[in-house]
Amino acid sequence: MITNSQSGTNVHEIAEGIYRINTPIRLPDGARFSFNQYLVVDEDPLLFHTGPRKLFPVVSEAIGHVLPLERLRYVGLSHVEADECGSMNEFLAIAPRAVPLCGQIAAMVSMNDLADRAPRAMADGELLVLGRHAMRWFDTPHVPHAWECGLMMEESTRTFFCGDLFTQPGSGEAALTEADILAPSEAFRRPMDYFAHAPSTSATLNRLASEEPKTLACMHGSAWRGDGSSLLRELAHAVTTSA
Repeated sequence: MITNSQSGTNVHEIAEGIYRINTPIRLPDGARFSFNQYLVVDEDPLLFHTGPRKLFPVVSEAIGHVLPLERLRYVGLSHVEADECGSMNEFLAIAPRAVPLCGQIAAMVSMNDLADRAPRAMADGELLVLGRHAMRWFDTPHVPHAWECGLMMEESTRTFFCGDLFTQPGSGEAALTEADILAPSEAFRRPMDYFAHAPSTSATLNRLASEEPKTLACMHGSAWRGDGSSLLRELAHAVTTSA
C-alpha cells in the first residue's frame, strides 16, 4: 500500500502483525536508497527505527494508515543515529504513552538526555511482552557499529530486527524477498565499510544466528525470509575475512 504518492512511502505486512514502512530516496550521487521502519501492531504497539527527522511527516502518515499514532507505546532504536531516532521526540509528542526503547548503554550515554521522555532501558536477553508478540533484546556492542548497539527478535514469528545488518542499495521495492541479499549488501558495505570489526564481531553474529530467525527486518532495502541462521553465519565469515 502506497501511503504517500509524492515520496513513494509504502507499507507492507512482512510477518503476522509486523509492518515494514519504506521510503525510497535519492542519494547526492543520484543512486537509489531507502529507509525502513518496522511497526509491531499489538496491545502495546512498537515502532522500531523512527527514520530521519525530515521523514517524520511521511512516516507518521504511513503509521496512521495502520493504527492511530497516539496508540504507540514504544519507539525503539538500535543505536543513536539520525535514521534510528532522528524524530524520536516528534513521536513522543504525538503519542502520550510512548517511551523510547533502547539498550542500557544507549540510555546512559544518550537517550536520558536526548529524549523528551525517560527511556525503557533493556538488558541483554530481556523479553518485552507487547501482547501477542514478545520482543527479546540482544546487546550487540560495535555490531555493526556503535558501542550502544543492540538488536531485537520477535519470538513467535522469529522476526529479527537486524538494523544496519544486510543494508542493501536501491529503493527496496520488494517488501519481502527470498532472493540473495548477502551479495548486494556486501558489495555496498565494502567501499565505505561501516562495520566496527570488533574482536567480538564474529561471536556476536554467530550468537544471533543461534536464535534461528526466519525473517530479517532490514533497515535499508528489502526484508528477507529464509534460513536466517545460515545467512548470519555467512555474514560473519564475510566480515571476518574482509576485515
